[in-house]
Amino acid sequence: MATLYIVGTPIGNLGDITYRALETFRSVDVIAAEDTRHTLQLLSHFEIRKPLVSCRSQNEEAASAKIIKMLDDGQNIAYASDAGTPGISDPGAILAGKAREAGHNVVPIPGACAFATLVSVAGAGGKTLVFEGFLSPKPGRRRARLRELMSSDNAIVVYESPFRIVKLLTDIADIDSMRRVVVGRELTKLHEEIKEGTASSIRDDFAARDKIQGEFAVFISGNKNTQPQD
Repeated sequence: MATLYIVGTPIGNLGDITYRALETFRSVDVIAAEDTRHTLQLLSHFEIRKPLVSCRSQNEEAASAKIIKMLDDGQNIAYASDAGTPGISDPGAILAGKAREAGHNVVPIPGACAFATLVSVAGAGGKTLVFEGFLSPKPGRRRARLRELMSSDNAIVVYESPFRIVKLLTDIADIDSMRRVVVGRELTKLHEEIKEGTASSIRDDFAARDKIQGEFAVFISGNKNTQPQD
């Protein structure tokens, strides 16, 4: 019986890769990747050379069938998304499910995750955290879902692109201008930035910037969490 390894990779700083991840990449027969070019850069940095096969969100169903055939043939395979842990706002969940259904071992190789990275420094959260990933890019759906999430006592973490971060922060501020928000930009990378404040103050900060770059994780406090100290 062959094994599929689901491998967490750095979200920015290559020093965050684990020894176990590197050992896994070196031991398998094939590495499947969300973007083979991106993963090739990571592997080349650590002088690892393995055959690569694409398995991205747009072709995950078809690619999964191909990968399972390789597993059926006895090849051990590692899967890596572009950054972080596969299956968390990244492809990989479909592949893992289908591989298990086919009778193969599916082994997690834990690694970095922007969600956990931001929560670790947010300073609050309570017993329950809601991870929503990327909200709808459609304004009406995004605002409706935010209102639903923010009506709860639970803290929330969402992801956002640099192109929509001001729109997201504006929606949060419109719902509750005093809600405590922690924004992580380019987490673990050279230009990492973590900003905390009220929803309105954080919105004003980013809205005033001439250019916004980087990927974002946003922590929104629960309805009864303490307010920030501005």
